[in-house]
Amino acid sequence: MSQPLRVIFAGTPEFAAVALAQILAAGHTVPLVLTQPDRPAGRGMKLQASAVKQLAVQHNIPVAQPMSLRLDGKYPDDAAAAQAAIAQAISIHQADVMVVAAYGLILPQWTLDAPRLGCLNIHASLLPRWRGAAPIHRAIEAGDTQTGVVIMQMDAGLDTGDMLLTDKLAIVADDTTASLHDRLADMGGALVVRALADAQARKLQPVKQPEDGICYAHKIDKAEAAVDWLQSAEAIGRRVRAFNPFPAASAQLGADVIKLWRATVEPTAHQKPAGTVLSADEYGVRVACGDGGVLCVTELQRAGGKRLNAADFLRGFALTAGQCFETHSAQK
Repeated sequence: MSQPLRVIFAGTPEFAAVALAQILAAGHTVPLVLTQPDRPAGRGMKLQASAVKQLAVQHNIPVAQPMSLRLDGKYPDDAAAAQAAIAQAISIHQADVMVVAAYGLILPQWTLDAPRLGCLNIHASLLPRWRGAAPIHRAIEAGDTQTGVVIMQMDAGLDTGDMLLTDKLAIVADDTTASLHDRLADMGGALVVRALADAQARKLQPVKQPEDGICYAHKIDKAEAAVDWLQSAEAIGRRVRAFNPFPAASAQLGADVIKLWRATVEPTAHQKPAGTVLSADEYGVRVACGDGGVLCVTELQRAGGKRLNAADFLRGFALTAGQCFETHSAQK
C-alpha cells in the first residue's frame, strides 16, 4: 500500500466495527472515532458502549459521542464539540476522509465538506433499492434473492449519493438478518478498504444512482413482530427470518407470547382456520396460514425462557393440535 490515509470513522454497531477493524488492519490511521452515546442494555440496563467504541478504546483511538451533529438542532453544544473534534483531527492529524457505517446520526453539510476526500458511506444494499435504516431486514422480508454493499460518496440526501464501488451477494433460502448481516459486514469492510486505495490512486469513478427501483427501508418497529397468520406461509416465513435477531417474530397463544426464531414453509395444504396448530412434535410446530399453506416452526422461545428447538420447547410447554394462535394484523 502507498502512504496510508488518515480516516475519521463514524459508526456504532457491530456492522461498523467490522469495517473499522479492516481499515486499521489495512494500515490506515484513524485519529478520531464518532459513535452514538452509551445506551442502557441487558437485564440490568447498565450503560454499554457501542461495538465501535469498544474497538476504538482497544486501539487507543480518541472517541467523540455527540447526541447530534446539527449546530441548529436540539443539542448545539454537542454538535459544536463534535465539529471542533473533527476540525482538530483534520488540522492536527491531517485527516483525509471520513468513513461512515451505520452511524445513526444525520450528517449536516459541514460534516460532509470537512475532509479533503469527503465522506464515504458503507451501505448494505444494492442502491437505489433499500435506502434507509434497515436494508438487510427489508431485503429478506421482501423476498429479494440478491443484495450487496455499495460504497457511496455521501451527499445531503438520504442514501442518494453517487455510487463508487459495488459488490453483490446472494440471499439464500435460510438466511436470517443475523447471518446475512455477518456476510455483508465482512464484504463492506473489504470494499471500503478497496475504496480507500482507489481514492489514494484517484481511480474512483462516481456513478449516479438510477431513478428507477428506489425503495425505502423503514426502521424496524417492535410492533411489527406480531405474526399475522392470515398472511401466506411464505410471507410469514420471510418475516421470521427478517426479524431474527430483532425484534423476533412473535405469536400470541392465550396469555403466552411465544417468539418464533426459525421456521420452514411446507408445501402441504390444509382446510383449518389461520393460526390453528396442525401438529406439534420433535420436528416442529406446524401452523395453518391464511393462504392454505403451512409454517413449521422449529425454534421457539417462551417469555423469560431460552431459545429452544421444537423438541426441547415442547417438553416444557404443552402445545397440541387444535389450539389456535391469535390472528391479527402485524401492521396496524
